[in-house]
Amino acid sequence: MTASAPLGGSPEPEPVGHSAGPPEPTARRNPDGDSTPDPAPQRSPAGSGNDTGDGYRGIVLEQLGVEPTASPRRKRRWVLVWVASSVFSAILAAGFTYLQIGRTVDKENDSQKAYDAEQPPFAVSVQPERSEPANWVMVLDRELTAGETREMTSRNGSHAFAYLQGLGGRPLAYESVLEHAKAGSAGRQPSDDMELADIFKISFLSTRAYPVLVDDWRVVDVRCEKSTARAAVFYPPEGGVPYEGVQLHIPPRAGEPVLTDQTEGQGKPYFSTRMIEVGGGQPSGGLRVEAIAPPGQSCEWGIEVHYVDAHNKEEYVPLKDSEGEPIRIRTESAPANPRQKWLFGSVPWTPCHQQPQDPVCGGP
Repeated sequence: MTASAPLGGSPEPEPVGHSAGPPEPTARRNPDGDSTPDPAPQRSPAGSGNDTGDGYRGIVLEQLGVEPTASPRRKRRWVLVWVASSVFSAILAAGFTYLQIGRTVDKENDSQKAYDAEQPPFAVSVQPERSEPANWVMVLDRELTAGETREMTSRNGSHAFAYLQGLGGRPLAYESVLEHAKAGSAGRQPSDDMELADIFKISFLSTRAYPVLVDDWRVVDVRCEKSTARAAVFYPPEGGVPYEGVQLHIPPRAGEPVLTDQTEGQGKPYFSTRMIEVGGGQPSGGLRVEAIAPPGQSCEWGIEVHYVDAHNKEEYVPLKDSEGEPIRIRTESAPANPRQKWLFGSVPWTPCHQQPQDPVCGGP
């Protein structure tokens, strides 16, 4: 029996040997009136997964559907599987991107080639020789007046050339002498009489990205008539001079045009060993051409060239101007019997139309 403390006194001490324990669970009254204690809070076992759920690893495991209570070995296995899957997916994505880039590049290349093939293979420019030949003949469609004659005969060489051009004269040059041409080659031989050539330059220009090769040409639609020139001034050479380029007659002889360069192959067909390349980084190419008309005639003619390109296309095409019209080239020779014929150079000015019997004019 325990003693009770007096009113207003000190509390009665706890019996010796008893220690404070966990608090008693509080009772919760049911609707029926019974009192049941509240359940004690449950503590999660160590390593149950709550620790990893708070970090990135926990999020990954949760996304993979791994139970938080799974063993560490199972969790590591799932993480490795996820990493391997991620790497494999990245490789697949990179490969797909590479293939797409390759297909895009191939498509762009095909498109560029198609566009390139649709462009004209080249444009052509034909211009008369602008420089003064070493020796020449000037033809005019009218006779020189007495004053023009006095002015002309007071000049020599280049001064006479420039003066006559200013009067409307058209220059011709003496043909190249093919000193290195082998016997039997096409073209003129050194023993032949020298003829007169109308000289021009033909240029090929191309904006194509891929090469275009001109490997042949042919003369077409030749039309000749008697020369209309009435005066001719001759400044003949004392010896033949070779020029770089090609030479042909109108109408052309077999194998023409022939090479006139003072090198191996002189006198042989030009396109048998050479070609003109344009496009593909080489925007232009061209030739100096000596065209020889029949004596006393003036001719007009056209050219068709054969080309091949990187798109496996080859054909003969007519040369056309910027307006799309076929180019017509005019080639003439000196008139057979001009009303006025002047000769100078190695001899003083000589009026051969007044002195036809003079030996320098071809007389006996």
